[in-house]
Amino acid sequence: MGRARFEISGKNIHLAVEGSIGGTTLGLHIATDVIEQGGRVLWASPFMPDNVRFGQLFSHISLAHSSRYHAMNLVGDFNQAMDILIDTSNSLPSVELVVLDDWCDKSGKISTEKIASVKRLAEEIDDTICLLLTSKGSADASGKSSSAIVARAEEAMRKAGFEIWRLERPKDGPFRSLVQHEDTIELKLEEEGYFI
Repeated sequence: MGRARFEISGKNIHLAVEGSIGGTTLGLHIATDVIEQGGRVLWASPFMPDNVRFGQLFSHISLAHSSRYHAMNLVGDFNQAMDILIDTSNSLPSVELVVLDDWCDKSGKISTEKIASVKRLAEEIDDTICLLLTSKGSADASGKSSSAIVARAEEAMRKAGFEIWRLERPKDGPFRSLVQHEDTIELKLEEEGYFI
C-alpha cells in the first residue's frame, strides 16, 4: 500500500464530498504533493484546516518547503477574494495549486454569481495551475443516481470548465471512494493522508 498520487496539473476540479469524510484532507494531501515537487499552493477557506490534522499531513514536509503553502481566509466579498487569488497566483513564482475549500454554503443551490466568480478565477490564472474546489455534495432527490451523493450545480460547473469528482464513504471505517469521471479509485484514509 503506497501513498496515493493524483494527476491534477492544469485541471479545474469541483470535488463534491459526502459529509465530513475527508475532503479537506484530500486537498491538503494534494497540496503536500505539489509542495514536495517544488510547487507553491494557495489555500482559501472560511475556516483554516484543523491544526492537528494539518500537522499530520505536513509532517513529512520540511519547514523550508512548508513556506510554499499560503493560506487566506475566504470570508467577506467573494469577488474580492477571487481578485486577490488571481493577483497572487500571477505574481508569486511556481504556483501550481489553488484550493478553495468549502467555497460555497454547505447546502442549497450554489449561486450563479459564485459559479461565475470561480469560472473567472479559472480563466485568469495560468493554464498549468490546478484549481481545486471542495464542497459538500447532496443526496440525489430524484433517486436516479447510483452514487451516495451528487455534486451541486454539476451541469453549470461542467459548463464553466470543471471536472466533477466525488469523494464517498462506501462503508464505515477508513475507506473512501474517489470517483473521477467513470473511474473509481479506492483509497484508505490514514493520519498522513490517502493510500492506495
